Amino acid sequence: MTQLEQLLRALHEARVEFIVVGGVAARAHGSSRLTDDLDISYARSPANLARLVAALGPLNPYLRGAPPGLPFEWSVATLRAGLNFTLTTSAGAIDLLGEITGGGHYEDLLAHTLPISIFGCDLQLLDLPWLVRVKRAAGRPKDLEVIAELEALQEEIDAQDT
Repeated sequence: MTQLEQLLRALHEARVEFIVVGGVAARAHGSSRLTDDLDISYARSPANLARLVAALGPLNPYLRGAPPGLPFEWSVATLRAGLNFTLTTSAGAIDLLGEITGGGHYEDLLAHTLPISIFGCDLQLLDLPWLVRVKRAAGRPKDLEVIAELEALQEEIDAQDT
């Protein structure tokens, strides 16, 4: 089971620039669906990659689904060489998304976030319209299943604003 608080605190305390996306974002917006990992979009600047490596290093990140013993170096060089990483850690599963289908990079998404406090950490959360947009663009069955619920939540918000 993913220890969401531990992962978010590690990222927050290391001052990693990231946006909460995916299932945790959906839950924060009111979705009833559970998720078993934390998905984040992260800034790819050299300083942020170093902060990300420092934040997750103590949690022993390893490629999720890779055979045990496969050589994997958790480093800035590894992050620079890739873009999206699905990892397992001692605190649970985390997906590091350098680019999101239908949304782009961290910098593209930043204008479509809202501030939120989770576990006492002030974070950026992908807003509901853009969460729907990226889930629709991903087109995976699990994403398509949650879109109707997210759209209903948006309709409730819109009705309250009028």
